[in-house]
Amino acid sequence: MSESLDHRTVGEIVATNYRAAAVFEQFGIDFCCGGRRSLEDACLAATADPVLVARALKAIPPADEQDDTDVTNWPLDRLVDYIVETHHAYVKSALPLIAGYLTKLQAVHGERHPELARVATLFDEIGRDLLQHMVKEERVLFPYLRELIFSGGHACSSPFGSVENPIRMMEREHREAGEALRLLREITHGYVPPADGCATYGACFAELARFERDLHRHVHLENNVLFPSAVELEHGGWPV
Repeated sequence: MSESLDHRTVGEIVATNYRAAAVFEQFGIDFCCGGRRSLEDACLAATADPVLVARALKAIPPADEQDDTDVTNWPLDRLVDYIVETHHAYVKSALPLIAGYLTKLQAVHGERHPELARVATLFDEIGRDLLQHMVKEERVLFPYLRELIFSGGHACSSPFGSVENPIRMMEREHREAGEALRLLREITHGYVPPADGCATYGACFAELARFERDLHRHVHLENNVLFPSAVELEHGGWPV
C-alpha cells in the first residue's frame, strides 16, 4: 500500500480536524461510537478501501488559523452550550417532524410497504430514548461538568462519584442509539425511497439521513472531545 495509514483512532482524527468527519461519512466509517478504533480497523469494519480513505484525508485542506468553526478547539463550557443549543435542540425539533411524516406515509403507503410500520416503531423508540438521555445530560451531567470546568477540576462532591460513572452510562446509551440507527438505515436501504414513493417519502427519508448525520457528530463531540476532557480535568489537569 503506497499511502501509510494514520495510527491515531478515528475519534482522535476528527477531534484534531473536524473536516475529517465528512470523509468518514463518505466511506461509512463510524467515528462516534466507534471512535476508539484505529483507522485500519475502522476501514475494515466499514469495508472501505484504506488507500482511498488515507488519500481523502490527506486531501483535506489545512485549517485556517482564524477559523472559529472547529468546535473541538473551543473551551469546554462553550462546547457544552453548543451541544445543547445545536444538537439537543435539533433532536427535539426533528423528532415530531419525522414522526409526522411516518404517520402520513403509513396511512398512504402502509399497505404496499409494511416495513414502514417497523420504521415508525423503531424511530419512536429512538426518540423516546434520546429524550430521556438528553434530560439526564441537561439536568445532571452537564451542570456538574460546568461546575467542574469553572472550579478548575475541584467541583463539590457529586451523587454519582467520579464523572466517569455517568459518562459510562451516556456512552452505553450512545451505542444503543447508534445500533438502532444502523438498523433503521438497513430497513430503509440507506434512506432511499422506493420507486413508487411520493414527495413526502423523499422528504421523510432525507430528514432521517440528516438525523443520523447530526447524531454522529453529536455523539462524536461528547464521546471523543467533551467526555475525555472532563475526565482529564477531574483527574487534575486542564484539558488542552
